[in-house]
Amino acid sequence: MTSPDDLEVLAVVEAALLKRWPESRIEPSMDRIAALVDALGSPQLSYPTIHIGGTNGKTSTSRMVDALLTELEYRTGRFTSPHLESILERISIKGEPITPEGFIASYNDIALYLDLIDSRQPHPISFFEAITALAFVAFAEFPVDVGVIEVGMGGEWDATNVVQSTVSVLMPIGLDHTEYLGETVEEIAQTKSGIIKQESHVILAAQEPEVARILLAKVVEKSAIPYREGIEFSLERRDIAVGGQMISVNGIYGKYEDIFLPLHGSHQAHNATIAIATVEAFSGVKLDLEVIRSAFEKVSSPGRLEILHRDPTVIVDAAHNPHGAAALANTLETEFDFESIFCVLAVLGEKDVTGILRQLEPVVDRLVVTQSNSPRALPADKLFEAAVEVFGIDRVYKEANLINAITYATEQVTLLNQVSEGVSAVVITGSVVTAGEARTIIRRINRAAE
Repeated sequence: MTSPDDLEVLAVVEAALLKRWPESRIEPSMDRIAALVDALGSPQLSYPTIHIGGTNGKTSTSRMVDALLTELEYRTGRFTSPHLESILERISIKGEPITPEGFIASYNDIALYLDLIDSRQPHPISFFEAITALAFVAFAEFPVDVGVIEVGMGGEWDATNVVQSTVSVLMPIGLDHTEYLGETVEEIAQTKSGIIKQESHVILAAQEPEVARILLAKVVEKSAIPYREGIEFSLERRDIAVGGQMISVNGIYGKYEDIFLPLHGSHQAHNATIAIATVEAFSGVKLDLEVIRSAFEKVSSPGRLEILHRDPTVIVDAAHNPHGAAALANTLETEFDFESIFCVLAVLGEKDVTGILRQLEPVVDRLVVTQSNSPRALPADKLFEAAVEVFGIDRVYKEANLINAITYATEQVTLLNQVSEGVSAVVITGSVVTAGEARTIIRRINRAAE
């Protein structure tokens, strides 16, 4: 049982980690993480791994792969990033966040080695490199049967790429983090293809033709075995259902019909299809249909089209680039019947803000721009200027902080629902940070109303 002392120590450990280079500061190199895991005895090689990269859908797919493996009675370790509310979310063991005690113990295992590698490298170990190593140690100590590892950024030089994955997964690739990954999708694809290992199995989501060519060239170079969405496996059918959707999938080794997925959006149906193919490639056999059904009926993806409140409906989504915003807009338009949508938007400064706004504009009736507490947040004033260019001055309202923005939007939608026969909703989006802060704020509002 977690004690107040454990939580106090956890806060100290997290503060120590956060003093290191932030996730937004990158010095592309594998030297530091390679030296660190070598000093730790290469814990990431003590269990087989599934490595999931790409631009969008990595976390949701990781959670689905984890759910399937857990249903198959594997002891799983899942590493994802960034977290929504708690740093413990990043490291999951058997489907549950690592305990504070486990996190502290794993940090203590690596702390002296962090200082050692710092003293030997031109740049110190970053926050992301440190927590990646911490996860590898936690999984080895548990121990897990299989690690499900989400790429942080890029692929070739990402800290997670010290694994020797049995299966590599490339989700849809688009423009994001162009300051580090390249200014074209071809350059980004080249970097992300770096997770493909020699003679491994490779699951490829549907890609743009220029991206597919680059990924397949890497597959050939590595003598890997490819499984392509739309060719070796595919989503056969999806039907909107109460609380989610029903899907049927043509897998690598067989057909799986009438699976309920309690998540919204065609993108989640494709994520589920990729998750099934991934576990098929890992196990080498057709999966039991009832195992898939049982796993997926329990799956969740916090912060991804997540309904946090009803009356009025409040939805939070972590879309942080145009591709994610397009998926959000499509789902709102095709799977919900809202009379109007008030969107609360807070984005990070380095993102394609205009691209996000253009994707949201057709489905959003009123936009409330604001900013999160992140030091990387785009100031509300600048976001307001960009939003007016896309939405027009009459549809944009500005609030200084996220709490006020959510309160304003919720009040306006409540009043609108009282005088209208239709149903309006609040949608909060723009970044993972925004989604995480919104979840905390809405939870506090819900408690106060009880």
